[in-house]
Amino acid sequence: MENRKLKGDLTYGKVWKVILAFVFPLLIGNLLQQTYQIVDSIIVGRFLGKEALAAVSASFFIYYFIISFIIGVGSGITVVISQFFGSGQYGRVQLAFSSFLIFTFISGILLSVAGVVFAESFFRLTKVPEDVVPEALRYFRVYMCGTPFFVTFNSFLSIMRGMGDSKRPMILVLITAVLNVIFDVLFILYFKWDMEGVAFATVLAQGAGVFMSVIFVRRSYAWLSMKREDMKFDRSLFLRGMKIGLPTSIQQCSLSIGLLALLGVVNVFGTDTLTAYGAAGKIDTLITQFILALSSAMAAFCGQNMGAGHMSRIRQGVRFAMLINALFSGGIYVIICLFGREIMEVFSFDEVVVSIGYDYLLIVGAVFFLHGALNIMNGAMRGAGDTLFAMITGIVLFWFIRIPLAGFLSGYMGYRGIWFAITISITAGFIATCIYYKSGRWKRNGG
Repeated sequence: MENRKLKGDLTYGKVWKVILAFVFPLLIGNLLQQTYQIVDSIIVGRFLGKEALAAVSASFFIYYFIISFIIGVGSGITVVISQFFGSGQYGRVQLAFSSFLIFTFISGILLSVAGVVFAESFFRLTKVPEDVVPEALRYFRVYMCGTPFFVTFNSFLSIMRGMGDSKRPMILVLITAVLNVIFDVLFILYFKWDMEGVAFATVLAQGAGVFMSVIFVRRSYAWLSMKREDMKFDRSLFLRGMKIGLPTSIQQCSLSIGLLALLGVVNVFGTDTLTAYGAAGKIDTLITQFILALSSAMAAFCGQNMGAGHMSRIRQGVRFAMLINALFSGGIYVIICLFGREIMEVFSFDEVVVSIGYDYLLIVGAVFFLHGALNIMNGAMRGAGDTLFAMITGIVLFWFIRIPLAGFLSGYMGYRGIWFAITISITAGFIATCIYYKSGRWKRNGG
């Protein structure tokens, strides 16, 4: 099989065309994927009240903590797949593919059980307001039952993107997003299932995503097999992926614990602040999907080109990604300044909640460009196999800058101190990453 003629090969063609062709389907897919949480939040906020919306917000941060290890391992396996694909080693792509899927499915089952059993302890530990805990437990326990579907579906998406295919993942996410909306409306507005219905809608949509992913792989990738005899666990390839992904796993776990610690600071200011933090955070997350799409594109692009030995294409790709990041982040901040309150009102009509959330968007949105540049450089380094630096800086910035500053500044500035702590930590992260990226040491990890 000739590598240069394979669809999804990012090692030839004009750099800007290749990146844009990869980024836009990935961005659309990422945006659609966020509708799981956002649609849930809009329906809950409008029809079930702000306590229910706060419950969904609190659940998100705890759920992210639970699955963060698998997310990190997945990033390492994706880099391995990307590098094998770029160098034409399709047999090893199959082994990495099957090893990753076996790991994620088994891990998903174990995490699902742990989440259901320890749900109440998580909410008590993070000081979730008492009026929110009952709603949060009802939502979270049902949501956790879908963890095997969630991690397996996202594993399929990551594997496809590692092979340079962002269009099929976009189609899959589009279908599951539409199903999620349909199930939400059906269960909440017609069946009156309350919080359990919102969670069950997402579980069903994710399950459908797994089923369709299997069909896509069987029909669209000649070098991948879903036959039982081909689904083998290769210990050496998995450990290679772990070596790359473990720093990211540690970073993700540290980040998720940090988010829980930050949530504890937010919770001190009551239900209104928690609700605003959750809603504004979802808007922030939706906006940063463009940044994350660029980062993922750089990981796949640099991974394949590192495997093929095309270093000049990597430099061109990073420069182009920085340019479109600058254009996007500047435009989006203007929109926030002009229409931030109206955007917040999509989630809640409560004036206090809207005002707090608008402050968050103004303060955190001011560093969107730095956040984007930071993620682009990390994506390029991740594609080269260097994830250790991002792990170290991520941990240091969160635990030694963001959280201590949030506690300190909020004592003087109220909840705004938390928002300023976020912007300061992002700025420090950009400076540190820029220095390391310019040093070129990350290129030594390639191959």
